[in-house]
Amino acid sequence: MSGKRIKKRRLGTTEGSITRRRAERPDHVWSIDFIFDRNENGRPLKSLSLIDDFTGECIALEVNRKFTGDDLVDLLSDLFAIRGVPKFIRSDNGPEFIGRRVRQFLEKINVGAFYIEPGSLWQNGYVESFHSRIRDECLACEVFTTLTEARTVIAAWRQVYNHRRPHSSLGGHTPADFSSQWSACVRATPSLQKPTAIPVTQSILSNGGPKSWGMPKAHLLINNNSLPACSQ
Repeated sequence: MSGKRIKKRRLGTTEGSITRRRAERPDHVWSIDFIFDRNENGRPLKSLSLIDDFTGECIALEVNRKFTGDDLVDLLSDLFAIRGVPKFIRSDNGPEFIGRRVRQFLEKINVGAFYIEPGSLWQNGYVESFHSRIRDECLACEVFTTLTEARTVIAAWRQVYNHRRPHSSLGGHTPADFSSQWSACVRATPSLQKPTAIPVTQSILSNGGPKSWGMPKAHLLINNNSLPACSQ
């Protein structure tokens, strides 16, 4: 006798979209997603992008053949130990993001998860805009022969994006510039000195535990200054 198969309900509502849940400061909301490509011999390349919604910084851009929920927890553990813990992370309903391991890890350190509606990519617009740029300016222009070459080229593009590309949404500043000016403003204005990311110790992250599975940790040492200039 065959039982009735129970359908799985997908997570996500319009409440998780960028129009309903806007970042108010750096490290308030991070957006995360994958972008796909192939190298010269047809093997897949899967890049994980992590964006700070407020500053526009590309916090991490990891390239691998595949990612699992465990890989994501390892990467986030490294980033949280270096940069601090955001208040929220926005993503779609991909299995890497909604898996039990990732959700339990985020709950343990009090990071909220915003899940957009299935099929509603525009609700994660910051990271989708970033993907449009990297697709047009890097992935569509390069032929990668190896995974190592892809990592090197994409990491170099990320540095240009953060440090040399002016953004109209940031008043013509680069994300790094914008972050530095905001940081200076916060230091000079006591009323603005609110916590951004929450520092954590490695013991808190012990369930994740950095394993250096992808790019070297130096690749994660990104701009830690984020917020707009007080004169803006």
